[in-house]
Amino acid sequence: MRKKFHFQCLTCGHEIDGFEEWFGNNQSCPKCGTNQVYTIYSTLKENLIDLLKTDKHISSLWHYFDFLPLNKKENIVSDGEGISPIQRWKFLEDFARNHYGLNVEVYVNRNDYSPATGTFKDKGATVAASVLKEHGIKEYVVASTGNTANAFAQYLAKAGISASIFVPQDSLRENFVHIGSLGQKVYIVKGDYAYAKKLAKEYAEKNGLLISIGNMDPLRLEAKKTTAFEIIRQLGKMPDVYIQAISGGTSPLALEKAFHDFQNLDILGEKPRMIFIQGDRCDPQVQAWKKAKAAGFPEGWEHDYPVIENPKTLVPTLATGNPVLYPRLAKLVKRTGGEYFSVNEEMAVDTSRLVAYEVAVKVGPASAIGILGFFEALKNNAIKDNESVFINMGEGVRRAITFLEEVSYTTEQVTDITDLKRFDRCKYKDFVWKPFYEHYT
Repeated sequence: MRKKFHFQCLTCGHEIDGFEEWFGNNQSCPKCGTNQVYTIYSTLKENLIDLLKTDKHISSLWHYFDFLPLNKKENIVSDGEGISPIQRWKFLEDFARNHYGLNVEVYVNRNDYSPATGTFKDKGATVAASVLKEHGIKEYVVASTGNTANAFAQYLAKAGISASIFVPQDSLRENFVHIGSLGQKVYIVKGDYAYAKKLAKEYAEKNGLLISIGNMDPLRLEAKKTTAFEIIRQLGKMPDVYIQAISGGTSPLALEKAFHDFQNLDILGEKPRMIFIQGDRCDPQVQAWKKAKAAGFPEGWEHDYPVIENPKTLVPTLATGNPVLYPRLAKLVKRTGGEYFSVNEEMAVDTSRLVAYEVAVKVGPASAIGILGFFEALKNNAIKDNESVFINMGEGVRRAITFLEEVSYTTEQVTDITDLKRFDRCKYKDFVWKPFYEHYT
C-alpha cells in the first residue's frame, strides 16, 4: 500500500520517506543537507473537489485531512482553527470607488476568529502538534516574534508536549504572560529576533531536541496552504489580488504550494497578484525590491537584500530584519506581477480605529499594517478596476491590550452630572477617516 505522503528536497530532488527519516536526519535532506522540502501526496488530487463543494459544517482545517501530513486522525490536536470566515468589507470598496474611481470587491480573512489564539498561526500549530504527537515527540523548541510562540505553546500544551519558546525582548509583553500561563517555558532573549533564533538553535542542538525550522517547515507550510482551499470553498473563486503584511512569509509561500500541488487540475484557478506589506521601520524586503526594480531586475537581483540589525519597530510581530526567504518571496511577487510596499507604522493605530468604527472588528497591529497596505496599493495604482482583493488579516487583539489602549479614543473621566454630555457616535466618523483622507486622497 502506498504511503500517504513523502518529502522531496527542493534543492536536489531527493525523496525523503516521511517524518521518521526527516526527524531522524535533524529535519534536513540526507543527500544535500538543506531543509527546504515539498510534501508530495499519493491521495487522488480530484478528491479535493468534493471537499471544496461540501455543504456540511466544517469544524477545522482537518476537513482537508487527505492533503495534510498526518497518518492517523486519532492523533489530531485541534481547537477549531483554520476555517475563519471571509467577509466582504464594503467600506473599503466605497473608498476605492469614491476616491480612485475603482469598482472592486474586497474580502478579508477573519483569522481573529480562530478559537485558540486568534491568529492564523493556529493553522501551523495544529499540524505541528498533531504530527509531533503521532511520532512520540515530547519536547520542542520554537523561536518567534510573538504570534507563532503563543499558538505553538497552546497546541503543544494541549498535546502534552513541552515547549521551550524563545522570543526577542521587544515582543509584546502580553505574549510572555500567555505562554507562561500554559506551563510552557518562555525565554525572553536580550536581543533581536535573529539572536533569539540563534539561541534557540544552540539550545536545541545542545539538548538533542527538534526545533521549528521556520517558514519553509513542512508542518507550517502544509497547514497554511489550506487558506487557498478556504478561499475557493467560501468565495468560489481565487481573487485577482492577495495582500498581506509579512514578516517571514510562510502564508504566501504556502499559497504557492497549494497551486503547485494542483497545477494540472483547474481547481484553484489563476494565482493572484501578490502584494506584500511591511512597516517602514523594518522593511528590508521592500528596500531590496525597490532597488531591484529600479535597476531592471539584473541577474541575481533576488539575492541582494539588506539585513537590519536590532530593528526598532512599533510592530514587533513583523520585525524580521534578516529576510532569508526574500529570494523565494520576491520571485513569487515578480512572477505574479505583484508589488512590495512599506507603510507608516504610526498609522497602525489609525487603521485599527477605522476598522473598529466601520465594521466593529478589533484588529491587532500586524493586521492593521496589512489593511493599511490596501490603501497604499490604491495610491500606487496596484489595484485595477473590477478586480477582487483578498486581505489575509493576521490577528486580533487578544494579546495586544497595550495597543488596544492606544486605539481607544472616547474615554473621559467625570465627577458629577455637569460633566456629562449627550453622545453621538456618528460625530467620530470624520475623526477616524481624517488620517486616510490626508495620506491617501
